Amino acid sequence: MSTTLSRRELANAIRALSMDAVQQAKSGHPGAPMGMADIAQVLWGDELSHNPANPDWANRDRFVLSNGHGSMLLYSLLHLTGYDVSIDDLKQFRQLHSKTPGHPEYGYAPGVETTTGPLGQGITNAVGFAIAEKSLAAQFNQPGFNIVDHYTYAFMGDGCLMEGISHEACSLAGTLGLGKLIAFWDDNGISIDGEVEGWFTDDTPARFKSYGWQVIEAVDGHDPEQIAAAIKAAKANTTQPTLICCKTVIGFGSPNKQGTESCHGAPLGDDEIALTREALGWHYGPFEVPQDIYAGWSALERGQVAEAEWNALFDAYAKEHPALADEFARRQVGRLPADWQEKATAYIEQLQANPSNDATRKSSQNTLNAFGPLLPELMGGSADLAGSNLTIWQGSQPLTADDASGNYIYYGVREFAMSAIMNGIALHGGFKPYGATFLMFMEYARNAVRMAAIMKQPAIFVYTHDSIGLGEDGPTHQPVEQLVALRSTPNLDNWRPCDQVESAVAWKAAIERSDGPTTLIFSRQGMPQQDRTAEQVANIAKGGYILKDTTGTPDVILIATGSEVQIAVAAADQLTQAGQAVRVVSMPSTDVFEQQDQAYRDAVLPPNVTKRVAVEALSKDSWYKYVGLNGAIVGMDTFGESAPAGDLFQHFGITVEAAVTAAKSLNG
Repeated sequence: MSTTLSRRELANAIRALSMDAVQQAKSGHPGAPMGMADIAQVLWGDELSHNPANPDWANRDRFVLSNGHGSMLLYSLLHLTGYDVSIDDLKQFRQLHSKTPGHPEYGYAPGVETTTGPLGQGITNAVGFAIAEKSLAAQFNQPGFNIVDHYTYAFMGDGCLMEGISHEACSLAGTLGLGKLIAFWDDNGISIDGEVEGWFTDDTPARFKSYGWQVIEAVDGHDPEQIAAAIKAAKANTTQPTLICCKTVIGFGSPNKQGTESCHGAPLGDDEIALTREALGWHYGPFEVPQDIYAGWSALERGQVAEAEWNALFDAYAKEHPALADEFARRQVGRLPADWQEKATAYIEQLQANPSNDATRKSSQNTLNAFGPLLPELMGGSADLAGSNLTIWQGSQPLTADDASGNYIYYGVREFAMSAIMNGIALHGGFKPYGATFLMFMEYARNAVRMAAIMKQPAIFVYTHDSIGLGEDGPTHQPVEQLVALRSTPNLDNWRPCDQVESAVAWKAAIERSDGPTTLIFSRQGMPQQDRTAEQVANIAKGGYILKDTTGTPDVILIATGSEVQIAVAAADQLTQAGQAVRVVSMPSTDVFEQQDQAYRDAVLPPNVTKRVAVEALSKDSWYKYVGLNGAIVGMDTFGESAPAGDLFQHFGITVEAAVTAAKSLNG
């Protein structure tokens, strides 16, 4: 921090830039940036270890603005400390294709660690960051060489704490003893609807103490000395995450609007901004920051020194522990092991040569047993369903507060938190996270899955018990419409394999994907293995392929996924015996199939063959694009029932007979 400028003057730069940007955009949230500016100045000015010249430095501290509507706080910090975020970028706040959208968006501006906005997910991502740091440290650090040694800081508001996901995530963070997670609660008592005492009266410090956090209460969020002392106490406790409760005034400095909801989500207005400038003693024009303020904020020199010191440490580490250093470097850039492709492909070929009729959830576990030893970066988990999801493999070791070197997280019944934590782990780097629940309970986690897709993070969401085939648990547990929603999500690849071979291919595709998330959707019931040539096995990776064909142009095409592929194959046999030319297309991933070139897609589904039947024991809606409005779909129009799986398939008419009848009906 500059010795000639007061902390308040530095903090006021955040306030001024924030209110100016919101005013120019004619929308936004000035209140939180103005209220948290003093906290941000102490943290970023004195404590945060980062290098604006290299935002991807492996050992940087991570900063998460969980209350992402206050995005101008973060953009101001990035600009002032020396990141490639210019004053012109701030002037383009909330404008098309700018680096400074309405909420922080990962990948738009350097220094934005995660996309935030949906409240509660930012702090949950931060838990994922902290888990990744703790686990990497346990796996790679050696005596005298703490090459993984950084903190995760999160700002959060009342809204984040009201969201249920914050309860899920912060409870687990305490259990795992994430001592390098430090969260600041912006306790300003205001949300969009006004004073929160009418709907938020939790004893928040007691709540976090019950989770196992260190709680530092009653910190004046506008007193730099109190803030600094709280951060020092937080960093001194290495066995517990810390919540710093900061009492602040929303819109601090605005004579007529501070402390009220009127400054939460709307511009202050030109007249009020003029009064605020006067009240703060900020005698500069819009978007004007004097050079001494910039000099007081710049973190470039300090960041370059910190990274240089770490680079020297890592060089020495590499000489003492070359294999570990090479492995760390490989995992940091997300490169798969050199022998991955050869061994994974050989395993798939071996499966085809050795048929098995397992449930695909079991096939998934078998694949993990084969792939797991090849991939030390795998970080698995399940939301209290490990015995049903079959996500534990022979090399799984639990990650605990006392031993973070493990590769498996028992998330408990926390589907939403699990999914957002996985996003944080993926964003941090060094891991390929997967986590599992029933397909039905994807509903609890849907927004985190969507966030993975928005951020293009390669999280792997494993969903078992994929249809009415799960049977007796009934309609509350039987998914119907879920896969329609997943397939309609941009940048999300969804796989529903029909046997052990397709299951292994799906896992391989998910592991190799680096530009977005994947769902792997597996059955409870057994699946007969399909016969395939080597070419057909290779074509599985294209998402859809010809599994069974006829000579010449087919009269009708049957398309199916998962457990219904066997129905389509049996129906094709009957239709063939009746004199029809039938093709069966297995479509384990419509998303991946759509990524193939037009020539391949037309070869699988010739446009001139319009008589098509889709068979899937889920909602029909996503199949019209393949069968057309005049095609036939054998699927679900209602919710399920409680009964054995075989009875349900008969009851709902998802049978060989139904597929045959549907195909014959297309002949008029």
